[in-house]
Amino acid sequence: MSKTYDEINEKIKNGEAIVVTAEEIIDIVKEKGLEETAKLVDIVTTATFGPMCSTGAFLNFGHATPGIRMEKTYLNKVEAYSGLAAVDSYIGASQESIIKGKQYGGAHVICDLIDGKEIELEATSNGTDCYPRKEIKTKIKLEDLNEAYLFNPRNVYQNYSAAINSSNKPIYTYMGTLEENYGNITFSTSGELSPLINDPYYRTIGIGTRIFIGGAQGYVSWQGTQFNSSVKRDENGIPNTPGGTLAVVGDLKDMNTKYIKAGVFKNYGVTMFMGIGIPIPILDVKMLKQVSIENKDIFTNIIDYSVSDREKPIIKKVSYLELGSGEVEINGKKIKAKRLTSLEKSREIAEELKKQIKGGKFFIQKPIQLFATNGKVKSLKHD
Repeated sequence: MSKTYDEINEKIKNGEAIVVTAEEIIDIVKEKGLEETAKLVDIVTTATFGPMCSTGAFLNFGHATPGIRMEKTYLNKVEAYSGLAAVDSYIGASQESIIKGKQYGGAHVICDLIDGKEIELEATSNGTDCYPRKEIKTKIKLEDLNEAYLFNPRNVYQNYSAAINSSNKPIYTYMGTLEENYGNITFSTSGELSPLINDPYYRTIGIGTRIFIGGAQGYVSWQGTQFNSSVKRDENGIPNTPGGTLAVVGDLKDMNTKYIKAGVFKNYGVTMFMGIGIPIPILDVKMLKQVSIENKDIFTNIIDYSVSDREKPIIKKVSYLELGSGEVEINGKKIKAKRLTSLEKSREIAEELKKQIKGGKFFIQKPIQLFATNGKVKSLKHD
C-alpha cells in the first residue's frame, strides 16, 4: 500500500482527505492495525509550541527622502542588524533592549509588530553620496513595511535533553531556572506530537515542506543550524540526544500572536515561543508506524547543566511518559519535572492544521530536496 502527494492533495481538494492528529492516530492504529489504518488515514498533523531562541525577522523599511543607508538600527531600543543593504535589517528574538535589558527584546518587537502596534525606528549612518542622510527617527507599523518575514535558523529540535542542576546554588538557563541540589527538571518537547519525532528519518520533512508557522502558512527553507542527522538512534529511529533541526520561513503579516509569543526566562533573557505545525502524509505503512509512536517509547537524557563542559554528564535516561507525569525518581528521590513546551497550545495547533487541511485551505508539499543523513555538529575551536 502506498500513496502519492498528488493523490492526497486531490483528496484535500475534493474534501475527502482523512486527517487526524499525532495523538489521535495512536488509538486508531491500536483498534484497526497498521495496514487498515494506512489505507484509511491520509495525513497526520504534528505540532509544537515552545521556546526557540534561534528566531528572528527580516524587515524592509522602504527609503526615506533623502535616503539613508542604515548602519545602526534600533526598534523600540532593540538593535537590529543592518549590515545587509540600505534599509534591510534582521532583528533577532533574543536581542535585548538597551533600556529595558532582559525584560524586553527582539521577540517583543516582532510580536508588537504582528499585533499592529506602533514601533519607534531609529537609525544612524555615516552618510554616502547616494545615501546622504545620517540619521532618522520615526514611527512604523507592520503595514508600513514592504516586506516582513520570519526567518528562523534553528527551530523544532528533533529531540532535546532534559535539564537538572547538581550544584548547591540555582542556575538560570535557556531551559529555565534549575534549582540547586537536583531540585527540579525542565524539558522542552511536545513528545508524541513533535514533528521530527514523527518523521525521524526526514522522509516527508525537507526543503520546501509547507508548514504552519505562527498562524501563517510557511515553509522549511533549509536544514536548521546544528543539524545532527548522524546521531545514534534507537530502534524507533529516535535520537536520545539533540538531532535534526529546521530553518523555517513565513510571512509576519499573516501571523497571529495566538501562535507566537515573546517570553522571558529569569536572569537569562528573552526568547520566543514558536508555534509550528507540520502535516505528515501517510505514504505507506512504514510512515504510519513512525507517526504512531507513543511517549512511553520516546526517550531522552537528563543532563547536568551545572557542568560547563559541552559534553555534560548524563544523570538518567528517561521516557517522555515519565517526564510528562510531573516527577522523575533519581537515586530514590522523586524530583518534579516541568515541561517548557505548552502541550495545550501544541494540541491546538495540530487541531487547527487538521481543520485547515480538511477545509481545503492547506495542501501538502513534497520536499524539493531531502536532508542529508550524515550531518554532524562541530565545536568551536579556540585557545
